[in-house]
Amino acid sequence: MTPKPIVQIKNLKKNIGKKQIIKGISFDVYGGEVFGFLGPNGAGKTTTIRMLLGLISITEGEIYIESHSITKDFEKAIAHVGGIVENPDMYKHLSGYKNLVHYARMYTNVRKERIDEVIRLVGLENRVNDKVKTYSLGMRQRLGLAQALLHSPSLLVLDEPTNGLDPAGIHELRNLLRDLAHKENIAVFVSSHLLSEMELMCDRVGIIQNGSLVDIQTLTDMLQDEKTSSIVAFNVTPLDKAKEILENLSSSYKPAIKENEIEVSIETEDIPVIVEKLVEQKIRIYGIYKPTRNLEAKFLEVTGGNEIA
Repeated sequence: MTPKPIVQIKNLKKNIGKKQIIKGISFDVYGGEVFGFLGPNGAGKTTTIRMLLGLISITEGEIYIESHSITKDFEKAIAHVGGIVENPDMYKHLSGYKNLVHYARMYTNVRKERIDEVIRLVGLENRVNDKVKTYSLGMRQRLGLAQALLHSPSLLVLDEPTNGLDPAGIHELRNLLRDLAHKENIAVFVSSHLLSEMELMCDRVGIIQNGSLVDIQTLTDMLQDEKTSSIVAFNVTPLDKAKEILENLSSSYKPAIKENEIEVSIETEDIPVIVEKLVEQKIRIYGIYKPTRNLEAKFLEVTGGNEIA
């Protein structure tokens, strides 16, 4: 049975003046997943997020959150959303707990038990009674997440949540977001310019360029490239002689020297044959492996090498 999406974006368009910024994008986001949203500078990523949060109007198309239209039924739609845009604002002279009590007053259904629950969810039990001015940036991010989770949203929207965090803080936030998505069945919609972190954090990734959605896949599918799946790299010396041997073995191998290795397009069962021939010709073999791609390589391929926002 196909799970029901938390977010449905259908043929979304946005015009500013005579220029079309968003050009009819459509995708869904599901509970229990971390969905990464990437795009080069000016691609329309921030504009899409602003429409998702109801901060700017939609020219054409529709966004549904828990089946409620963001344009026709805004209050019911946005009631299911929690979010952080960059660094959360807090009252620094108050404790973390008093900040949460203050924000809880904005809702009608947040009890003390829920405040205590979100404190445990984000791991702030030991510091929640300390003043926020004594918190590290990572702890303030945790408190911001607790605030965003107070009303039990089914969608969490995070725009550049790792800004300013040190490596330890980024690692903590990544694990926390994955736990929230997978254990609490929340749909986490996150954008970031840190591709290495998005690769570790996200279940699926969508890439937007020039206002159009150019790719959307699971991380596993996105990083599994048919073109490179049959490429094998040989770490050998001397390189030139090894390349010549491989060229003479078969025209289909197409050996190419890349840095200190030779990459060859072959079937797995050809590897022992190649190793035997190289050893016969006194080629030294130091390693054999299949190169893997990362999200940065995929992003640069899809966008043509543009800088990401």
